[in-house]
Amino acid sequence: MTPGHTGAGALVAALASHGVDTVFGIPGTHNLAVYEQLGKAGIRCVTPRHEQGAGYAADGYARAGGRPGVAVTTTGPAAVNAATALAQAYSDSVPVLLVSPGVPSSHPRQGRGYLHESKDQSRALDALCAWSHRVTSVAEIPAAVARAFAFFGEGRPRPVHIEVPVDLLDAEGPAGLGPPLRLPRRAPDPAALDAAATALRTARRPAIVLGGGCHPSAPEHPRPPERARTDGHTTARTDGPRLAARTRSAGGLAVELAELLGAPIVTTANGKGAAPESHPLSLGATLHLAAVREWLAGCDVVLAAGTELAPSDLWVDDFRLDGTLIRVDADPGQMYGDHVAGVPVVGDAGEALHGLLERLAPAHVTASKPGPELWHARDTELEALTRRWAGHLAALREALPPETIVAADNSMMCYYGALGGLPLDPPGRFLFPTGYGTLGFALPAGIGAAVARPGTPVAVLAGDGAFQFSLQELATAVELGLSLPVVVSVNGGYGEIRAEMAERGMPPVAVDLHAPDFVLLARAYGARGLAAGTPGELREAVREAVRAPVPTVIVVKENQ
Repeated sequence: MTPGHTGAGALVAALASHGVDTVFGIPGTHNLAVYEQLGKAGIRCVTPRHEQGAGYAADGYARAGGRPGVAVTTTGPAAVNAATALAQAYSDSVPVLLVSPGVPSSHPRQGRGYLHESKDQSRALDALCAWSHRVTSVAEIPAAVARAFAFFGEGRPRPVHIEVPVDLLDAEGPAGLGPPLRLPRRAPDPAALDAAATALRTARRPAIVLGGGCHPSAPEHPRPPERARTDGHTTARTDGPRLAARTRSAGGLAVELAELLGAPIVTTANGKGAAPESHPLSLGATLHLAAVREWLAGCDVVLAAGTELAPSDLWVDDFRLDGTLIRVDADPGQMYGDHVAGVPVVGDAGEALHGLLERLAPAHVTASKPGPELWHARDTELEALTRRWAGHLAALREALPPETIVAADNSMMCYYGALGGLPLDPPGRFLFPTGYGTLGFALPAGIGAAVARPGTPVAVLAGDGAFQFSLQELATAVELGLSLPVVVSVNGGYGEIRAEMAERGMPPVAVDLHAPDFVLLARAYGARGLAAGTPGELREAVREAVRAPVPTVIVVKENQ
């Protein structure tokens, strides 16, 4: 134990020892001791304009950067403001750490009107994330941080909350600041891989489904260097299958497996970009299309890696598979979800896919490749779904560099349009609030992604309704000098809910919104703002925005 640490000092030292160099948050009366220590430690503090934005930015930072995102708030309303972002990160399995003070350690349970007092802040957040830990001493703080980061690396990553009573932040006490825990990724059971390989080897109509768990959980490691042999030649360094699995992403390994089997690949929204959508065996992120679901249901073997196969992925509640389901997931609980695994493979997706390749290569392929009818059916349905945004999507495809990270909101242009109609190849990434389905995600998540990956192009897509949930974060993007195209598709309100009202035969109620002049609003924040009346104008505007020294809001009107 090391004497003389304040609680805030122990907290920041523990964060720094786990590689944290950036936090997103807003200073407040009760967390000043934390910010004092963050400044001393040289940890970058990014200040959004709302704590929900801090949570979304930490989420985008984690998804794009491959390491946990950290948000710091003050007590009460600030921590609760971040709760929606935590719930979204939980739904999408994103490693986010929220740190906040809490009421003093001696505070009575009945309350007494303390500033920012909550009935039970930690318990409230515990209901929305993986767990919330209220520490009781300075010595416990480093252990809580170590527990959080060990949890992120152990299996399925989900957000957590650490609460430090405000009186402990300035209190001194011993604190053990040991090295961070390095837990190995869970290796799959060889017998399970044998069973999965047998099923794939004899499949006639195989399919592969990739979810968010197939995006690399850390930046891809370089390939192992060559080393000299005693005979003067060189040979590639081999440290076993686990190192080999990590030199290629799970998505890349899935492509090799697809080519070996002749199996098409389809991804969920969170899996979009894990495998190249330009590959001839890729169906893209089209699991929500009826034609693709019908094909998938008729496959005799389906390999689903890193996905819940959830209703929010499929857009229906009653989907069922006819064939054998091989599930690959770090979370054992997924094996008995809505779609029970016929062959459960619990472990890291990359290592599991590598193990399958070892067992199947060279394979005698018995599968019959699907004909062009499948791709034709997909294209026909996708064209009908995306027609309203076809010109916009084509302009974005031409204007955005191939490595662009796209942060999309829960807006019609995004889930009807860009999800299936804006192809991405690695190393691009599509950040989307699946499952929990929040609004206001895209702009702060795009900011977090840009902070995590400086030099990598990032673009934001949102509808006018969703954009107004977090447009104040333009100020944050301006302060950071981000070259951020922010494309806002205007349909005059909550278009999806308006359409659902029409389907019910009811008149529109409370969904037609006044749209402000987003161009002038952007300029008032110090950003660039312009309207694009045609796809050609949008293309040129995005090309300029990628190079601009500040974010650019580009307003387009939907084709009704």
